[in-house]
Amino acid sequence: MGGTAGAVWGRAEQQDFRSRVRGTLLGVAVGDALGSPVDPLALDAIREAHGPEGLADLAAAHGRRGAVTHLTQLTLFSVDGLIRAQVRRDTGAWHPPTDLHRAYRRWVATQRDWGPDLRRKDDGWLAHEEWLYVRRGAPRALLLGLGDETMGTPEAPKNPGERGPEAAARSAPFGLLVGWEPQLVAQLAVECAAQTHGHPTGYLAAGAYAVIVHGLARGESLDAAVQRALALLVARPGHEPVTDALQHALGAVRQGLPSPARVTGLIGAGTAEGLVAAAVYCALVGEDVRHGLRLAVNHDGASAAAGALTGGLLGALHGETALPPAWLAELEGRPTVLELADDFAMEMTQGPALHGPAGSSPGWLTRYPRA
Repeated sequence: MGGTAGAVWGRAEQQDFRSRVRGTLLGVAVGDALGSPVDPLALDAIREAHGPEGLADLAAAHGRRGAVTHLTQLTLFSVDGLIRAQVRRDTGAWHPPTDLHRAYRRWVATQRDWGPDLRRKDDGWLAHEEWLYVRRGAPRALLLGLGDETMGTPEAPKNPGERGPEAAARSAPFGLLVGWEPQLVAQLAVECAAQTHGHPTGYLAAGAYAVIVHGLARGESLDAAVQRALALLVARPGHEPVTDALQHALGAVRQGLPSPARVTGLIGAGTAEGLVAAAVYCALVGEDVRHGLRLAVNHDGASAAAGALTGGLLGALHGETALPPAWLAELEGRPTVLELADDFAMEMTQGPALHGPAGSSPGWLTRYPRA
């Protein structure tokens, strides 16, 4: 399944890719952090707490400003799993969904254990980051789906009735596999989503979101990236709810000034397809990143998921420098996000030099063990 980017990367291409990787991961995290304080609130309650315009800046949640939730945690472990898959490919063991499942199982340990076990060298560096060992609202579907060694697949998914947005919200990193064909990006996102979200709506929304991020990371417009996702979805059984939601998002752009009511209408029952559609809408109509993210969190729906999904799109579209510096300055775990983003960019552009047949870097294999 898939491959690495095979072309020789020039300096300008490497810098652009690194900016988009950083932008995507930071965008997910800052959107998550913006929405987290108001996640359980209806719009009236948000306005009562934060004024008639709603939430306009980072607010306190989980004991601090800029705190992230399980959505960011799992996105980081998606990146870790993708890097580990590339490293393990040298051994002839090439099945990325398995490596992602192992990464998500390492995340489950952060929800169960008091802190990292530094004796477990095969866990790699991300699982040794102490700040990740906190519970931040992970729903039961995630903990159950990843609670044992059995890996869900589209043919035999975990939680077959689960349609929530969590799998989609951890899927932005799949879109950063810019050397892969879009249909392979979609397939990997679908297979990994089925590990926790077994309803076709849940895993197809994840696949669509990954393909949209993929188009943006390759320099396409957001509209073109959505059209590509729609074209790929048509061949998938059960695609209609996701296809309809994305088409409604595109249509809503032409229906006048953006409003919380329009975002709430797109979100609907709060299932994955509605949250992805709302994120597309907010990214399309936002005057800038700040406006798009504020629109994404001020409504009656799941603010953290909508913020994370919108942030991933805007970060992939515009790159790191478009994100609000004041928000990034207060973002929980920002050094870890940046370090992981740079490692991902390095792996995708220079992987053979780090662990190829001609030689390997012991430091890299300590960070991302083959075991």
